[in-house]
Formats: sequence, structure tokens, C-alpha cells
Amino acid sequence: MRRVCFLLQVRRERLDEYRERHAAVWPEMLDALTAAGWRNYSLFLREDGLLVGYLETDDFGAALRAMAETEVNARWQAEMAPFFEAPGGARPDEAMRPLAEVFHLD
Repeated sequence: MRRVCFLLQVRRERLDEYRERHAAVWPEMLDALTAAGWRNYSLFLREDGLLVGYLETDDFGAALRAMAETEVNARWQAEMAPFFEAPGGARPDEAMRPLAEVFHLD
């Protein structure tokens, strides 16, 4: 099992709507994440728009690929893209770059 943490930047003017969207994530999106091997997935949002994501998975690359193959993820990413400041206009799921874990207390 691998722990994955990543950062993204949500546009400040979209913070409230971003929170609202994540208070009601589509059930089919939740099912797709689970089926793709995303476990213990959390998002944390700072007031300046810094978004910290954390998840556990056996293989992060495989989990990303599995989601990329779903229709629901394509719809979700299209709707979420305007919320983010993404380099080169990348979709949020394509802009996630795992941080290096330097310490863990089990």
C-alpha cells in the first residue's frame, strides 16, 4: 500500500462553490474511485485555495489510469477544471504530482 499526497491550487473566487461540489460528489464518481483502488481519500482546502489531497492505493499509476478510462471521471474533470489554476490548462487529475514522503509515524 502506498500513501500519496499531492497539491493543487483552487481559484480563490471559486472556493465556496468548490466546497459545495465536494459536499455532494456524484455517487457514480465515488464508486469509480473505489473500484479504481483509491482508499482513505481526503481533500483539505486552505483559505488561499491550496488544496492538499491524500489517498492510499496499491499502485498510484494504475489507479490514475483506471479512473482515466471511466466516463464519469471525464465528466467530473471537465466540470472541475475551471476551479483550478493548472499549468498548461491540464485537467486536475493530470496535474497531480505526488509529494515525496520524508517521514511517517505508524
